[in-house]
Amino acid sequence: MGTLLDSGVKPYNHYGAYLKEKYDGQRVFKVIVDGNFTCPNRDGSKGYGGCTYCNVDSFTPDTARKIPSIREQVENGIERARNSYGAEKFIIYFQPNTNTYAPTHLLKMMYDEALSIDPENTLGLSVGTRPDCLDFEKIALLESYTDRLDVDLEMGMESIYNDTLERINRGCSHDEFLSAMNMLKNTKLELCVHTIFGFPWESEEMMLEYAHEINKHPEIKFVKLHHLHIVEGSIMGVKYKREPFKLFTIDEYTDFLARFIPLLRPDIVIQRVFGIADKELLIAPNWGYPKSKIQTHIDKGLEARGVKQGSLYVA
Repeated sequence: MGTLLDSGVKPYNHYGAYLKEKYDGQRVFKVIVDGNFTCPNRDGSKGYGGCTYCNVDSFTPDTARKIPSIREQVENGIERARNSYGAEKFIIYFQPNTNTYAPTHLLKMMYDEALSIDPENTLGLSVGTRPDCLDFEKIALLESYTDRLDVDLEMGMESIYNDTLERINRGCSHDEFLSAMNMLKNTKLELCVHTIFGFPWESEEMMLEYAHEINKHPEIKFVKLHHLHIVEGSIMGVKYKREPFKLFTIDEYTDFLARFIPLLRPDIVIQRVFGIADKELLIAPNWGYPKSKIQTHIDKGLEARGVKQGSLYVA
């Protein structure tokens, strides 16, 4: 007997279905752009070394970085997506580092260039950043594109606890996240919040509280849910090798998601339920599956546990 998953229906409001419905079944892919940004937690503005879970080796000084131009990145990304996945339409995604960490006029030049490559087939702009690298001027810039594009702003909340944010050298408090959310009230932007589950000092009860915090903000349309994974080149990676600590197994993480997702507002679209590093960078946890099989394992596990997003949500 078939399951809902067999017909493409997941036990949560997932991004693939959202894109398919919104864009009338067209194949829409994100094209990742590296704008050669850095981060205030690495350049000395707020700190050095970055967050302890980050692979700092990938954030070399600007003078040592050899990356293609924005035009080359977008052209190559679109070509790959068309040839490999049959993509028809595109969302330009400024992902690596902090993509609002520059003067507004420079940001506009970069966004404009990326969006000019294939305007007929570009549907959206997605920008990843930190809550402490936003202001009203930058928000207004991003909102200026909403008359012709869907624009989503992705912010790393990571944890709702200031103690955790200090311990991971985040350089950004939860209060700063709340301040950014206050600036974004009634925004035209579609907000996405990124979380990390599994810091060893946070209990399950503490992590479930993330859902209640997210639910408080009607501006949040998307979430990315990640489990903590340890990578080479990170401060946490060095500590883990010296003294390993408990991390989620795939089934433990599925169990956790089965308790978390029912608490989450049913209208929120889940863009990801896990994150994974490249094989050569990943230290732990190694779940022994490629990305596609991890997705299937989690989705099947959630369905088997009778999960339904929002079933325990209380307004």
